[in-house]
Amino acid sequence: MEKGPFSVEWLAQSSGGGAREMPGSPRWAPPETPPSVPAESPRDRVAAERRIPGQDAVPAGSAPGRSRTKFSAAQLQELERSFREQRYIGAGEKRRLAAVLNLSQSQIKTWFQNRRMKFKRQTQDAR
Repeated sequence: MEKGPFSVEWLAQSSGGGAREMPGSPRWAPPETPPSVPAESPRDRVAAERRIPGQDAVPAGSAPGRSRTKFSAAQLQELERSFREQRYIGAGEKRRLAAVLNLSQSQIKTWFQNRRMKFKRQTQDAR
């Protein structure tokens, strides 16, 4: 019985498990993958247009994009109160807080994630 180009033996050989290739079969090579982000994406161009002349270097550790949100004392007080009641926020409470505090639901979610990490560090340091 003749072995087809996709027999178990052929597959084992082509994946490096065999000693030699089948005659007449091309050697398999992984496909070349394009870079995940083009050298100059639209986001890069927009960021370049927003740069202030003389400030070419981005400070170490900072990512381009949205700046850090500075919460007001009233917002922090309400967020902390809600966190004391429940460390994990539900969808309804997230919507309510976002509306009351004039923040996005994403900002509320991120604040709670960060606050849980802070709480975890504080409880681990206390031990």
